[in-house]
Amino acid sequence: MTGATTAPSLDREQLREQTGGDDDLAAEILGLFAGQCDRLVALVADPSADRRARADAAHTLKGSAAGIGAGEVRALCERIEVDLRAGAEPETGTLREAAARVLAAIADAA
Repeated sequence: MTGATTAPSLDREQLREQTGGDDDLAAEILGLFAGQCDRLVALVADPSADRRARADAAHTLKGSAAGIGAGEVRALCERIEVDLRAGAEPETGTLREAAARVLAAIADAA
């Protein structure tokens, strides 16, 4: 162990604030995120897909991630969206990894 700390993939305090402490609402929102995450990440990462559709998917995922406290996914989607709208091909491997960590955290919370 190096002693370095990493930010949690899911900020439960932010989620609690977003849902007013309503655990049922939090569970519903996490379920909705989990249900769309893989599909959106796959679209964002598909270089053969329409660039605008990919940017729109990154934008959608960015907002969803912000709503559940998935800050790393939100930040990555923001960068990817900007790159796609500027005509650049973004690196998406880190997004896949970050999304997988969030989905694992959601599964652990269930």
